[in-house]
Amino acid sequence: MFPNLTRSRTIRRPLQQTASSNPFSYSSNERESKVTETMKSWFEKKPTAKDAARKAKRQTQREVRSSQREMERESRELDRLEKQIMLELKQRAKKAGNNGSKDTALTALAKQLVQVRQQREKLQATKAHIGAVGMHASSMASQVAAASAIGSVTQAMGTANGAMDAKETMKIMQEFQRENERMEVKQEMMDDALIDAFDNDEVTEEADQVTQQVLAELGVEMDSKMVGLDAPSQKLQQQEQEALEDALPDLKARLNALG
Repeated sequence: MFPNLTRSRTIRRPLQQTASSNPFSYSSNERESKVTETMKSWFEKKPTAKDAARKAKRQTQREVRSSQREMERESRELDRLEKQIMLELKQRAKKAGNNGSKDTALTALAKQLVQVRQQREKLQATKAHIGAVGMHASSMASQVAAASAIGSVTQAMGTANGAMDAKETMKIMQEFQRENERMEVKQEMMDDALIDAFDNDEVTEEADQVTQQVLAELGVEMDSKMVGLDAPSQKLQQQEQEALEDALPDLKARLNALG
């Protein structure tokens, strides 16, 4: 009586994604490996030119040593083959006798011997060239290391020159020179004062008396020779005193100029 209002419901199923289009279709180990590689690429330090040259040197030397070992094995094999051919050649020559020049087998063995020797010479030349390649790699690494060292020194010198003000440095050197001169003047004044303090006439006279007493005890007649020595001594002391008095104003003037 009533119309059928029910409608058929269609079930919508999700589209199946292939493993190539689904980024989460990897296994857990593969996903972990991918994440690890990505993290390494983010935080890994970029190698410098020095590190790259050192790595290239190690790799080149490793390949050179491997190639040289292979060539040494081949060279030993050629040596063994040469001895074998030489033995066969001698045996064949004995059998051929006087007809050796017409023996085709003997001629073939001789040609084979020549080819083996030529191959060994080429192998030795190639080995030498490969060794030169290793030397070039070492030289390249040394040059890069030297360039890196020069760059570091240049950078350090630039930093030092940038931090050092020329005017300030000149001012410091002038102050140092002035203070050094002041110290020298004070040292001269102190030395002169110490000389005056310890240069006592009484001590000198007493020392002369002790000297005369010792000489008298030794039986040395020095009275005639000692006559007239006091006057020159007093004259010398007077000259030193006058020179000191003349030098003091000059020292004071220099000290005042520095102050």
